[in-house]
Formats: sequence, structure tokens, C-alpha cells
Amino acid sequence: MSKKVTPYKESELGKKEQVKQMFDNISGNYDGLNRVISLGTDVKWRKKIVAFLKEKSPESILDIATGTGDLAIAMIKTGAEKIVGLDLSPGMLEVGKTKVSNKSLQDTIEMVLGDSENLPFDDNSFDAITVAFGVRNFENLEKGLEEIYRVLKPGGHFVVLETSVPTKTPFKQGYKLYTKYILPAIGKVFSKDKSAYNYLSESASVFPHGEAFNNILKKIGFIGVENKPQTMGVASIYVASK
Repeated sequence: MSKKVTPYKESELGKKEQVKQMFDNISGNYDGLNRVISLGTDVKWRKKIVAFLKEKSPESILDIATGTGDLAIAMIKTGAEKIVGLDLSPGMLEVGKTKVSNKSLQDTIEMVLGDSENLPFDDNSFDAITVAFGVRNFENLEKGLEEIYRVLKPGGHFVVLETSVPTKTPFKQGYKLYTKYILPAIGKVFSKDKSAYNYLSESASVFPHGEAFNNILKKIGFIGVENKPQTMGVASIYVASK
């Protein structure tokens, strides 16, 4: 990432601690706000990840930056016997645990408090690893990806869903207007933490999306790297293997 973006400009805390604080602050209304901000398309993008992994028949899946557990819960449809959702934010995890419990999925899904850059798992532990809208929040992107590579089994699949920036007119101009003015305004109306939604749009704008992110994955050692732009390029699904 060419520029380090943090949620709270005046804070002396590191990015990791600021991100944890931010997601704790917005955990209560994060799900509803996500649907509004993405116009519901984030649900469709997650379904594509589930469909991709279902074909691979993984027995174990790790969902990093699981947040409130939307993707972890959706991955029940892959048939995996064990799904672990890991997140840095206790507030987000509490919401996720409630959702898992309400759906009686606690025998399959485990929600774990942990750091993506220091994963509490042995080498070669998971058949598949996913991150939805989380890699841009890593304090050290390459260290986080190296940890993911370490705990992924040989032959296992890594799938990332992340925001990107459209390159074609008029979507490029429309996206800039939306993220600069409309997204923060929505965040201000629905959330007590205006800085959070300024950060989410700003961090997306500087993230090394597309071929730049592909190259980082290859540098770490991933193979079969491919990115698939979604919805006029406002997001991308990246797939890779070990």
C-alpha cells in the first residue's frame, strides 16, 4: 500500500489498534449499514465465493477478518466440517457469535479472537482461507499474507473479496463521487463514528488492487493467482492456491 491510512488521524495508536477500536465502535450497526452502502451487492459477491469453494469440497475453512460472521455462516453451504471465523474486534465477534448461535451453527462454526498477522494455528491447518473486505485493514499486508500462506495446506485455496477502484468511464468518476461524498454521509447518518466510514473509503482508494495485488500474492508464493472484477470494478474476487 503506497500510503498508510488509519481511521483516527489524531490517534497515537498503531493502525491495528485503531482498526480494532473502529470496528468495536461500529459493530452494532455494521451489518445493516453494509447492505445500504453496497446496495446489497456484497451478498451476491459472497455467494460467488461460496460457490467457488463448494466445488473444491474443503473440510476446513478459516475466515479471517470475519467481522460479524456473514461469510463464515454462508460457507456452511460448502459442506465444510469445520469453519473458524477470526477477528481482531471483540465487538464484531460478539455480534457474530449471536448470529451463529441463533442459527444453531456453533458445532461447525467457531468464532475466535485473533490477529491476522500472528495466526494462532499450526502450519498447513486449513483447506481454504477467505478474507472479505479485510486485507486492506492489515497493518503489515505482506506479513498477514505470509501468515495465511503458512497455515494454508498445500493445494489449498485462498480467496479474497476486496474493494477496488473502477478504471472505465463513467464508473470511475461515479465511484469517486460516491466514496468521497455519499459514503461518508451515509456513515454519518447511521453511525456514531464518522471517521470509520471516511477510513473505509480512503483505505479502499489506496489499496493495491488488481494486478498490483496479484503480484504481491505471487511474491509471497501463491500460485494460480487470478483476480475477477465485480460490479463494474467496484470490488474484486482474488483466487490463489498454495
